[in-house]
Amino acid sequence: MSISPAYSKNIVIPNSAIDENGHVNNVTYVQWMQDIAVEHYASIGGVEAQGPDATWVVREHRIEYLLPAFENEEIEIKTWVENIRRVRSLRKYEFIRKSDGKVLVKGETDWVFVDVKTGSPLAIPKEVVDIFNFSEEVP
Repeated sequence: MSISPAYSKNIVIPNSAIDENGHVNNVTYVQWMQDIAVEHYASIGGVEAQGPDATWVVREHRIEYLLPAFENEEIEIKTWVENIRRVRSLRKYEFIRKSDGKVLVKGETDWVFVDVKTGSPLAIPKEVVDIFNFSEEVP
């Protein structure tokens, strides 16, 4: 069960996303995952809540490619925060083709909250947890 409502946006796949096999390049999905995560976090006030001395870094990306996507197709990219732990948070993603509603790609990113100066993990502050509408204690 996710702890945040899904955030989504629609895009039309540009030619620049297409690889030599004629479909969206695998690496492009990773870029889109990062882009929508940053956009979602900014839209709910995350940058302000975390303050200038902390940031998020990626520990791991996992992606499952189910179906190819092609130039000029419209897709919906969805993301949500699945959980928040002491210093980490799991964010999930889905890429859905608008014309038929099929899920093309599923992914997740394990993010770690860190001190900007040292790079050491930091406990995620209550102010950051609260922006995700999470009402339980963080384990």
